[in-house]
Amino acid sequence: MRTARPFTPDSRAPRLARALAGDRTELFTEAVGAPPPVYGERWVHAERADYRAFEPGRSKLAAGIVRGWAGPIPGLGERWLYLGAATGTTASHVADLVGPNGRVYAVERSPRPFARLLALAERWSPLLPLLADARDPRTYLDRVPMVDGLYADIAQPDQIAIVRSNAELILGGAAPSIIVALKTASMGRDLSPADHLAAAERELGRDVRLVPAVRLDPFHKGHFLIGGTLGPGAAAPSSRRPVRLSRAPRPGRRRS
Repeated sequence: MRTARPFTPDSRAPRLARALAGDRTELFTEAVGAPPPVYGERWVHAERADYRAFEPGRSKLAAGIVRGWAGPIPGLGERWLYLGAATGTTASHVADLVGPNGRVYAVERSPRPFARLLALAERWSPLLPLLADARDPRTYLDRVPMVDGLYADIAQPDQIAIVRSNAELILGGAAPSIIVALKTASMGRDLSPADHLAAAERELGRDVRLVPAVRLDPFHKGHFLIGGTLGPGAAAPSSRRPVRLSRAPRPGRRRS
């Protein structure tokens, strides 16, 4: 484990840091777990803490931050619902960001990646894996409390509708946040990526104060990071009741 140059904490997330490496800036998250690395990422020791390289080529959230994402970032002590956690690459960094007292409820429907996610959770205590289908949030509603934010990385034609159905049931907190890694190639070939983005923003923007979307090229071709915070009057009450999102038609299934 190497010692890094001085880190600069991100003003929006105290456990996210930047360090200069020549003429470029690298991202790191303060590790809440212990080595070995999760996916081969570099670890460094700085200022009496261990940090993990947050690689934009491996994480769409990291790519969005590198590309200038001005929206929400998971913060210390928060609870987040993560849809499409796979083996836990980005989910482990979200767990770093929320810290030891935060929680990341990580939904993955495929048994093979879920097995690796489950093993990772033994070392990353904030990470709570759920073997479930994000299309049916009622199947895990009794295992997930109201959360402060929702992060989705689900390559489905109706990915925004899936996000909305989860938000209606589970999203709460003072300033509920939504972040979506939008994969336009999964939304059909009848529209261009820009048109798919515009359609997704129209649907999500009915209830969310959107920040400018960022394109994730060259790190993730055809992907955008979109989202923001729920608008006035849309925040969930303290007890578990659905968030009153305005209704938008759910797109039918199409072949991607």
